[in-house]
Amino acid sequence: MSQTTLTNPIFWSDVPDVDVIRVEEIYYMVSTSMHTVPGCPIMKSVNLVDWEIVGYVFDTLEENDSHNLLDGKGIYGQGSWAASLRYHNGTFYVCFSSNDMNQFYIYQTEDIEGGKWKRFTFEGIYHDPALFFDDDRVFVIYGCGDIRITELTEDATEVKPRGVHQLLLETEKEGIGLRCEGCHAYKMNGHYYLLFIEWPKVGNQRRRQICYRSGQLLGDYERKVIFDDDMGYHNKGIAQGAIFDTPDNKWYAMLFQDHDAVGRIPYVLPVNWVDGWPIIGIDGRAPKDFELNLPESTHQPLVISDEFAYIENKLELNWQWNHNPDNNLWSFVKRPGYLRMETGYLTDSVLYARNTLTQRTEGPTCTGITLMDITQMKPGDHAGLIALQNSFGTIGIQLTENGDRYVTMTKNSGDGSEEIIEKIPFQENLIYVKIEFNFEDSCDVAKFYYSIDGTEWIEVGDALNMKYTLDHFMGYRIGLFNYATTQIGGHVDFAFFHYMKENKVIKKISDNVVKSI
Repeated sequence: MSQTTLTNPIFWSDVPDVDVIRVEEIYYMVSTSMHTVPGCPIMKSVNLVDWEIVGYVFDTLEENDSHNLLDGKGIYGQGSWAASLRYHNGTFYVCFSSNDMNQFYIYQTEDIEGGKWKRFTFEGIYHDPALFFDDDRVFVIYGCGDIRITELTEDATEVKPRGVHQLLLETEKEGIGLRCEGCHAYKMNGHYYLLFIEWPKVGNQRRRQICYRSGQLLGDYERKVIFDDDMGYHNKGIAQGAIFDTPDNKWYAMLFQDHDAVGRIPYVLPVNWVDGWPIIGIDGRAPKDFELNLPESTHQPLVISDEFAYIENKLELNWQWNHNPDNNLWSFVKRPGYLRMETGYLTDSVLYARNTLTQRTEGPTCTGITLMDITQMKPGDHAGLIALQNSFGTIGIQLTENGDRYVTMTKNSGDGSEEIIEKIPFQENLIYVKIEFNFEDSCDVAKFYYSIDGTEWIEVGDALNMKYTLDHFMGYRIGLFNYATTQIGGHVDFAFFHYMKENKVIKKISDNVVKSI
């Protein structure tokens, strides 16, 4: 063991709706993934500081036109929401609801880092669920404001016939805008604890963490505000998440905070038990730094550079597709050392282009660069980099119907279609494109560039004023895209994706490849 300094936030990136458990010496976390796949990322840490993605709960949630982004609108902001992670009698469980499917899902595995997950579905929405094991009885506690409880079978595969299914409690209404939701349920020292987020219209008028406590699961609950702080950031409260202990019985919470365009970012905070209540923070405040007596470790960064030097079509865990991909239309092996992205569908907007490959962005500043071989693009094709949210911006190459090439910078015109802000004639077969993101103090500006040699950069179009909107409900992502507007069959070869955070290149732990074209 050694002293490890934890600095908040642990990620300046979109990792929302966190749930955390400890299994012996290891901490595991699940987070919302919505319309991106693979979905429900599982992260691992041995010290609460260094977290890395070790897998996903599912590769495909559903196989239909909406999830495949073939219906002209997709499932932006839907898909998997607010998952609950639990470990019981040797089995890991993840559950969540999907609003677009009107279904509740429970996945189970005995090997959270490498095993297959068994899937079970239930009709209906169990909003922001907490899966709760009370000895050999299993419950899901859910809802917003009026909190309900439903009993499941002992193996958590279906609703228990004639089991508990009722209103559990009505949370505070007076002076509250958003009533309690985001339940996390625990039983400790003979008491039941239900943790929620709420948003009052009085007092500090920001999101805060609430605890309800009772000596009986179905009994009367008393209530307490256990955390209300914004860490000095625009009155945006830090709330919603899990509490957990260390092997030496120290307690912590992981909660998140809205940080505008970059998304909802997680914090680890100390917890002290006061009169039987889990009081979060130090003197009611969220500390920027504090010391932990936990092991040091190495870990894969959350967002990485990638040289695409693979011998099989298998993506690093840092990448997620924007909706279900068509796996016949991308490849590392057709041209070794490159990511080939082929067109197979027609659309008129990158927002509805299948096979856009994304990673998160990070604050305070970050940059993504790629080099494209555009030789085999067809008339009407458009390929490049995107700053992806509803208010998107792109930089790339667009071919007219007669085959003329232009460097183009586009934005959402307001209805999802692309407005060309600037286009510049281009004759070369290779092009570097770059997006720079600035999230410092919610500056939330992205700028777009191209280069012929990767050294001299030319800014194109306007800066994008990035906005976090609830229709996507996700922080900005950077993505590689290639789509067709008039004919399919073209392709682009991406030579690499280089990523910098605060002007420092971020590589994979195992990737020392240097490649030239």
